[in-house]
Amino acid sequence: VLFKSVGPEKFELVANVNGSRSRLAAALEVDEADVIGEFQRRLDTPQPIVDVAQGDAPVQAVVLKGDQADLTKLPFYIQHEFDGSAYLSSGIDYSVDPETGTTNVGCRRLSLRDAKTAGTNVTAPSDLKRIYQGCVARGEKLPISFAVGSHPIDYMAAGMRIPADEISLVGTLRGEPLPLVKSLTNDVRVPADAEMIIEGYFDERGYVEPDGPYGEYVGFYGPMHMDPVFHVTAITRREDMLHQSLLHGSGPQIHRAESVQLLTIRQEAHIYKTLRMMGVVVNDVYVPPGSAEGQNVRISIKQMRPGQARNCIAAVFGAVFGAKHVFITDEDVDIRDEHSFEWAFVSRFQADRDLVVFEGMMGMPMDPSLDGKGIIGAKAGFDLTLPLQSRGKLSMRVASAPKLTGTARYQTVTQALEENAPMFFSEIVDALGSRDGREIAVQLDELRTDGKLMRNADGQYLLGQAEKGTTGLHGPQHDDPNAHT
Repeated sequence: VLFKSVGPEKFELVANVNGSRSRLAAALEVDEADVIGEFQRRLDTPQPIVDVAQGDAPVQAVVLKGDQADLTKLPFYIQHEFDGSAYLSSGIDYSVDPETGTTNVGCRRLSLRDAKTAGTNVTAPSDLKRIYQGCVARGEKLPISFAVGSHPIDYMAAGMRIPADEISLVGTLRGEPLPLVKSLTNDVRVPADAEMIIEGYFDERGYVEPDGPYGEYVGFYGPMHMDPVFHVTAITRREDMLHQSLLHGSGPQIHRAESVQLLTIRQEAHIYKTLRMMGVVVNDVYVPPGSAEGQNVRISIKQMRPGQARNCIAAVFGAVFGAKHVFITDEDVDIRDEHSFEWAFVSRFQADRDLVVFEGMMGMPMDPSLDGKGIIGAKAGFDLTLPLQSRGKLSMRVASAPKLTGTARYQTVTQALEENAPMFFSEIVDALGSRDGREIAVQLDELRTDGKLMRNADGQYLLGQAEKGTTGLHGPQHDDPNAHT
């Protein structure tokens, strides 16, 4: 959504840029079906950094310092009914760890306090929290710059944690060299093609001011908490700056939240890689965006050994602490289709046999079902695969339309059965090139009348000796569950 005239300053503001899988696919320049493959391909193809001289960067076309660097002149806004302040919600923060010299990248909101200061969440577990706490212990300020208005792919990078310089992820996921320019009032490098940069620092006092509450990724509110104070030292921007809003949480419409859409891609790719390293043949991984930051995970695999589905469940819980429910299906289930998934759930799952519960596990800190009791809770795995020993049974085969070639290979049912028995009815229909099978039924009845027709436990037809006028039964028969009702 593009707003052409926001606030008295008449800013242009774009919202919901990352609000769907199709938009993120467009940002990666692939079809939706290829998003995870392209995401992983880019991760495996590092890109270089290109340094841009100060003043040459588009994001430094307009420079505001001193009294002109006024946060109240920016389009802060309220997203949710009980938000604690007006926010800029699309900030990507760039900071340098003084101990290692590596750049940390994250995604944070800024809450407006006054013209020169703002709040932000440095309470949740993150590398920035660790870096800032180290600065506080040493009595040092932490220089930091926020990019507001960035390439959609930059938000994917901002949500990832790697034991290396995270700024390299930004260019790597963009799939092209990343232009960086040094901030004007600190030494933090930022994307030269961003829309706006807010430069400043966290002061050394630590967690001294309350921030929040705010509508969060689970669709509920995160509580107010104590956080550091951000001090602005400069604002730089493009001549034709486009502000950006990013939706973090939206109750029953949580699947529309951009933070959720961004996480699903990262999480699916991580699970793919984890399971494939175990030798699992993975058909698909799907994190439904409505499951609030990836707490439900669906995985389709080709099961090769007994117990493999349960191993996959345990592996996902070990690799993704935020996962709460994991569903494993066979490769014939389209886990992205609700009807296909529900069919597998109802037809292949028995709670006393296929439910795996893990207690005392670390979960999402903001999971409202924990009811404020910390982060330790239970997780559940659902094995929706067919037991290997049941494969091949007719009662376990998926009912689907027959595949008919329309080409006759035999003249009579007897000829077809003499060479190919046992045969299913549709196989006989295809062998005789029948259009609808009516004449096949008549020929089968003639064999039945002559006492020459038999059927096995799966209902296939074959020739044999039977009482005239009846169909003989060949071999042991399956138990009919309806006979017990």
